[in-house]
Amino acid sequence: MTAFPVRRLRRLRQNPVLRRLVAEHDLTPRRLVLPVFVKEGIDAPQPIASMPGVSQHPLDAVPALVEEAVAAGIGGLMLFGVPETRDAVGSGATDPEGILNRAIAVAARASRGRITVQADLCLDEFTDHGHCGVLAADGSVDNDATLEVYARMALAQADAGADILGLSGMMDGQVAACRRALDAAGHSDVVILAYSAKYASAFYGPFRDAVESTLTGDRRTYQLDAANGREGVQEALVDIDEGADIVMVKPAGPYLDVLAEVAAVSAVPVWAYQVSGEYAMIEHAAAAGVIDRDRAIGESLLGIRRAGAEAILTYWALEVAGWLNAGRSLA
Repeated sequence: MTAFPVRRLRRLRQNPVLRRLVAEHDLTPRRLVLPVFVKEGIDAPQPIASMPGVSQHPLDAVPALVEEAVAAGIGGLMLFGVPETRDAVGSGATDPEGILNRAIAVAARASRGRITVQADLCLDEFTDHGHCGVLAADGSVDNDATLEVYARMALAQADAGADILGLSGMMDGQVAACRRALDAAGHSDVVILAYSAKYASAFYGPFRDAVESTLTGDRRTYQLDAANGREGVQEALVDIDEGADIVMVKPAGPYLDVLAEVAAVSAVPVWAYQVSGEYAMIEHAAAAGVIDRDRAIGESLLGIRRAGAEAILTYWALEVAGWLNAGRSLA
């Protein structure tokens, strides 16, 4: 007599409705955040060659982007500024009339509380040397001098109307410095999203095209080493102790192990950023005909969600939200 298997695990995979019913993880539009690049001095969207489908936007396009995001039901917009001029200390970042702070104000007025307005808090887009902080005499990034600028930047962004500040500079003490400044100025309700485990990664390449980075050299002295997982967890725990409301792992795909470990120990929400290189790889591979684009997008996002991300910054946020709202499966 043939010995048939006692456990038939395939039984729950036999059709789409069963697979959907027993799925361990899913994704909803509210868990997606769209990064948006707002460029000073342009009057029409400018496509970014290394990121097919992504553009730099003029300031007056921001209200329409907000309406599109609200209609899609996504969780928020993360704004980045691309200024016309830069200097050694990134003064455009703290100027109320700087492009990022103006974009925040426009988005906040358009949003009227219907979606979160999030802002990148870092100096790399505003410095002429492209580093995330101010430089010491020897050319190194001066951590503590940078904290003073970050605190002023936090106030400028909060005054402009940002709901969530994305601290992405990887300076030691940045969460505490910004939290103190915000609370002292009456902005205790502004949320701090700490890019806690942000790795020095080759996957940021297309992003640097998007913000027209002037960086020479690298950021390995302040961003994490790709070989270190425990250090990423430690960074997240330090940020939580300093008052972070949300912690981030970036990039997402190459660091799913770190994401899972941070999610396992974090007392606050954990997010992940599916960065420009992750986006570009799928788009270019799909254009070459070597992968199924839509399935690869869905699989990549479900993998990040499965590893523990409660929200995901992704350049596909609006498109994927459309799929989900139409009842399409990602897998």
